[in-house]
Amino acid sequence: MAETLQKVVEENRQGEAYAPFAEDPNAFAKKFYIESYGCQMNFSDSEIVASILHNEGFGATRNFEEADLVLLNTCSIREKAEQTVRNRLQAFRKVKDSNPGMLIGVLGCMAERLKAKFLEEEKLVDIVVGPDAYRSLPGLITEAEGGQKTVNVLLSRDETYADISPVRLDSNGVTAFVSIMRGCNNMCTFCVVPFTRGRERSRDAESILNECKDLFERGFREITLLGQNVDSYYYTYPFENGVETRNVNFAQLLEMVALISPLLRIRFSTSHPKDITDDVLYTMAKYHNICKYIHLPVQSGNTRILALMNRTYTREWYLNKVKRIKEIMPDCGLSTDIITGFCTETEEEHQDTLSVMENCRFDMAYMFSYSERPGTLAARRYEDDIAEDVKKRRLEEIIKLQNNHSRENYLMDIGKTFEVLIEGNSKRTDQDWYGRNSQNKVLVFPKTDPNLKKGDYVHVKVLRATSATLIGEMV
Repeated sequence: MAETLQKVVEENRQGEAYAPFAEDPNAFAKKFYIESYGCQMNFSDSEIVASILHNEGFGATRNFEEADLVLLNTCSIREKAEQTVRNRLQAFRKVKDSNPGMLIGVLGCMAERLKAKFLEEEKLVDIVVGPDAYRSLPGLITEAEGGQKTVNVLLSRDETYADISPVRLDSNGVTAFVSIMRGCNNMCTFCVVPFTRGRERSRDAESILNECKDLFERGFREITLLGQNVDSYYYTYPFENGVETRNVNFAQLLEMVALISPLLRIRFSTSHPKDITDDVLYTMAKYHNICKYIHLPVQSGNTRILALMNRTYTREWYLNKVKRIKEIMPDCGLSTDIITGFCTETEEEHQDTLSVMENCRFDMAYMFSYSERPGTLAARRYEDDIAEDVKKRRLEEIIKLQNNHSRENYLMDIGKTFEVLIEGNSKRTDQDWYGRNSQNKVLVFPKTDPNLKKGDYVHVKVLRATSATLIGEMV
C-alpha cells in the first residue's frame, strides 16, 4: 500500500523546510530550499535531490526568500494535499516577483500527475520533475536559468538511485530512512502511485547493506527500510559467466541488515497484507533488533468494498493474517490505514470496518474519507456517490473508535518496562528525553542520568499514559 509509508496524515502535514546537518552554508555558491509533503518516500527522495544539488554547488537554506532555487516535493494522494501545494506556490511566486532570478520547481507525484499542465495552466513554476527524473535536475536548472520552462516526468523501469548517497536532511543523527525499492505493481483502484511512481523495481541488496553500514558507523542507531510495498522486495543478482548467482527476498534482506550490529534497530514500511510472509514474521521474531511493529493497511473491513478497491484479499483473510502475526509475535505493535466512504459503501459495510477495528484493536491508524483522484481506476470505473456529510460522519465514528482503542492500548502498558532508543529531547521540555520502544510507541522520561545521550538505549518503566504517549522513568 502506497499512501502512508509512515507519515501521511489527514491534513497532509504542513510542508517542512529541511537543511542538512553539519553543513557549512558558506561552502556553496547557490542556495536551495525544499519542502516535502506526504509519504516518507517523498522525504527520502528529498535527501536524494539534496545530494544531487550539493554536487552542483547548491547548499540548503531554511529561508526560502534567500534561495536561488525553491522546490516542492509533492503528494497527490488527496485533493487537499494538492491544494496545499498550490497555496505554497502562490506564496513563493510573490517572493519571486521581487526576485526574478529565483527558480521554482515542483517534484514528485503531483509533478508526475499534472506534468506540463503545471507550466501551461498554473504559470507558477519553472521546473517540473517526476520521481524518476531527479538525475536530470542539473540540466533542467541550467535551461531554466536561461529562461526556458523545463519538464522531465519520464518514468523508469530501473531507476533506484542506488549509487547516490542521500544527504540526511534535518537529521537527529539517530534515525534514518533507507529506500529499498521504488514504484508499485498493486493497482489499488483508489491510488495514484502506480501512475506517478511507475512499476515496481528493487534496489541492489549490497548497496542497501552498504548504506546501512555507513549510517551505523556514523552513529545512527535506527533504520527504516522504505518501499511502496516492502514485502515484495526481490533482487536478482546478474548472471556471472552464464550462471545465475542468487536472489534476495525481503526476509533475507531484513536478516542481512539486522546482522550489521545488534545495536542497530530496523523498522520497515509499508507492508501489503497479501505479501507479508511467515518468513518475514519469523525473521522479525528471531532478531531482537528488528522492531516488533507492522503497519498493515486494511483500507476497509468489508469484502465487497475490498474487491472494488482491488486489494486482492478478503475481510477474513486480513483477520487471519493479523491472527498469524500475533501467534508468531504476541507483543507486535500494529497500525493500519482506513478509507471510509468509498464508492457505493453502505452503512452495513461501514459497520464491517468498525468491527474489524474492534477485532484487531490497532495501536494507531491513518484514517481518511475517500478522495477521488483523477486518473485512478476508481475514477474511471465508479461513481463517487457517497455524500460528503455521510463520509464525514463515518470518518468521525472511525476516528472516535480508534482513539478509544489507542487510549486503552496505551493504558495497558502502565507498569511494563520497555527498551527505548533515545532520539532526543522531549518536544515539551529539554529536561525530558524522547524515544520509542520496539512497538513504535513514544516514551517520555526525565533526564536523571547525566551520562546518557542521543542514540543510547535505556530501559523505561511506564508510570502513566495518554492515547499517544507513554510517560515513565528509567530503571
